[in-house]
Amino acid sequence: MWLSNDLFRSVVASTPLISIDLTVQNFRGEILLGQRLNRPAKGVWFVPGGRILKNETLDAAFSRLTREELGKAFQRSEARLLGVYEHFYANSIFGESDEGPDTHYIVLAYQLILAKGEGLQPPHAQHDSYRWWPLVEAQVSKEVHDNTQAYLDDLL
Repeated sequence: MWLSNDLFRSVVASTPLISIDLTVQNFRGEILLGQRLNRPAKGVWFVPGGRILKNETLDAAFSRLTREELGKAFQRSEARLLGVYEHFYANSIFGESDEGPDTHYIVLAYQLILAKGEGLQPPHAQHDSYRWWPLVEAQVSKEVHDNTQAYLDDLL
């Protein structure tokens, strides 16, 4: 279910959002990160992911989000639950904190490991560009968001 901007703004201001983040690794162990186009976390490197919609099962959300974020649908059974995380941002899709509400996410992070030769064609709706990062490099880079680095801590 998609919400109008006014209703979604009220939801963001009033409740945490529930989302799935995807720690996608290739056969070399590198992680796929995209440079975010939108708030929150605009301009920094972040894992793909997105919100779970009202009345959407976790399996359906996982399949939809992998298709939308990676260009290929995967099943949740192909991934491993990395953990549950909380993300707090001073801004939101509606603007900086003086223009719009802050954002609170409850995140289910999943690890998805691609088979050798398995490629992806991620769209550019949420991320300007994509890059495969060695885990250790991403873990210490100032360009990679702290919330993504928390996932990497649990992967290493």
